[in-house]
Amino acid sequence: MMDERHVLIGLHEAPGIGWKRIYGILQQHVDLRELPTWSAGRWRSLGMPEKVAQALPHELSEAVIREKLARYNNLDIEIITMMDDTYPLLMKEIAQPPWVLYMRGNSTLLQSFCIGMVGTRVPTAYGRRVAELLVQGLTAKGITVVSGLARGIDSTCHEATLQAHGQTIAVLGTGVDVIYPPENRLLYERIRENGLIVSEYPLGTRPSPGTFPQRNRIIAGLSHGSIVVEADERSGSLITADFAMESNRDVFAVPGPITSPKSKGTLSLLKQGAIMVTCADDIINEYDSRLEDLCDKTYVKQEDNGIANTSNIPPSGDLANISHLTEQEKTIYLILEQGDATIDEIQAKSNFDFGLLHTVLLSLIIKKQISQCSGAVYTLI
Repeated sequence: MMDERHVLIGLHEAPGIGWKRIYGILQQHVDLRELPTWSAGRWRSLGMPEKVAQALPHELSEAVIREKLARYNNLDIEIITMMDDTYPLLMKEIAQPPWVLYMRGNSTLLQSFCIGMVGTRVPTAYGRRVAELLVQGLTAKGITVVSGLARGIDSTCHEATLQAHGQTIAVLGTGVDVIYPPENRLLYERIRENGLIVSEYPLGTRPSPGTFPQRNRIIAGLSHGSIVVEADERSGSLITADFAMESNRDVFAVPGPITSPKSKGTLSLLKQGAIMVTCADDIINEYDSRLEDLCDKTYVKQEDNGIANTSNIPPSGDLANISHLTEQEKTIYLILEQGDATIDEIQAKSNFDFGLLHTVLLSLIIKKQISQCSGAVYTLI
């Protein structure tokens, strides 16, 4: 019988299977190791389209999954899933954390303190210079710069980080073996050797309009905060800022000339409450001494930023059983230890926003700590 994580990888790569369908399968409380034995009829009973149901028994066969894993291994591509201890804890806070991440390079950077930097693909000289100055200040503090390997500001941020001998992560909207844009091949190789290449897409995935907005949620998910350096009012980099806001992350924006179209996006963010950035210290000062110990810990915001005050929750009688859980997971576990609860009751007691709560509940289901009953009621297993 195959390992659960291997089945999850096979499921993730199966045609016609997306994030929501995997979530629906996990909600059935099935043992993932049993899925390769399911018939097409069993898959149809879960509401799978006929074509997908017919393909799944083959796609989840041990031979096919082993062949795929061997190919990744031969190409020196590392894979982590939401079931792995090395999965970035910050990523679990976003509304739809990727089930699988494919990586080339130094995967330990996923545990470092990250700041996302994004911007227009056609920057001005001002935008490029500001990006370089900010990167110099951030890397001097040991901060990892996360961006999307796109033309323009993204490439400038990666280049400046490498020149400063800093740490950078490039999140792709393609498979990790597909370099886009093609003129960034040399930059890609330099990041692969000195930083980390990350994607949620399987080998061979080509660029398409839908993959890049999804890529932006990973940039935001890996980062404690995201900086928009320069962006027009329709810039795709604003999607990253939206994901950051939805995940209760800090959003920073660089002011620019009010007459420049490339400043309209950032000026709009500032009007919405983004933190204005004129130098790297404006970002660094938001985290103070936490920079020293947040590289290998979950970033837990204080109560006024939306994390629960657990002082009213009685301590568990056996905390050793949940020592492997994240702080957010422990909060929910301790609430349910007092009795079954609906998602609304859990939200009221935890004070988590629904995006974070949804993700934490999912993580606890995967770890087989809780289960969902009818009526959106959750209970300990």
